Amino acid sequence: MRVLAYLWALPTTLVGAVLALVCVAFGARARWVQGACEVHGGGIGRLVARAPAPFGFSAITLGHVILGVSAAELRRVRRHEHVHVRQAEVWGPFFLPAYVLASLWQGLRGRRMYLDNPFERQAYRAESRPDRKSAPP
Repeated sequence: MRVLAYLWALPTTLVGAVLALVCVAFGARARWVQGACEVHGGGIGRLVARAPAPFGFSAITLGHVILGVSAAELRRVRRHEHVHVRQAEVWGPFFLPAYVLASLWQGLRGRRMYLDNPFERQAYRAESRPDRKSAPP
């Protein structure tokens, strides 16, 4: 079943892999953590860390690739980002369009596009759980 999850999420993962290769070319480091490739640091990581809202972020997940500004930030947001990995496994090639549409829907309703997005709400809920393995999202 894990192989199918990786295959189903592959279109989103490929987007992440291309971005990860660019980041590595500019000095980022990559390593495999809990079934996902985590990429952090380098010139692009420093640039994103200094970017003004809404362009800056501490980490972003694209399938089985997590791009973070630093190793420390990845440790801090790992639980949250791995919820997005599991969401990509469920939604497969529809994850990115569904995420964007969910954000737009929240904006049209006068709500916060990021914090009220159901994908983010699920990830933030998982952050507060003491043990994510005992409490599935």
